[in-house]
Amino acid sequence: QVQLVESGGGLVQAGGSLRLSCAASGRTFSMYAMGWFRQAPGKEREFVAVISWSGGTTYYTDSVKGRFTISGDNAKNTMYLQMNSLKPEDTAVYYCAQSDRVGVVTSLLRYKYWGQGTQVTVSS
Repeated sequence: QVQLVESGGGLVQAGGSLRLSCAASGRTFSMYAMGWFRQAPGKEREFVAVISWSGGTTYYTDSVKGRFTISGDNAKNTMYLQMNSLKPEDTAVYYCAQSDRVGVVTSLLRYKYWGQGTQVTVSS
């Protein structure tokens, strides 16, 4: 059974930074794509970023490119999302997820395991 636990969310002013962490257990961490998604109130859950361990590839949705960085530490089975230059529109519950596929996976339908989410609130 795979377990994903997010942490690091909080309240920050616009222009500030936060680093989210996702601790994984229960399955080999480095084989499958790992991603971050977010869901704002009244909106659908959307893709934010993915890291493909097999090739070290990362990919971001356009709205966060240049501001967010996804990374991971295989030894700690932990994935991170460094978020800089935060904007009020980044406010959402952020979820980490693990796919059952390798490579760059952006569709939430391809993710099998999900964390409980962590709230990020950016004030203007």
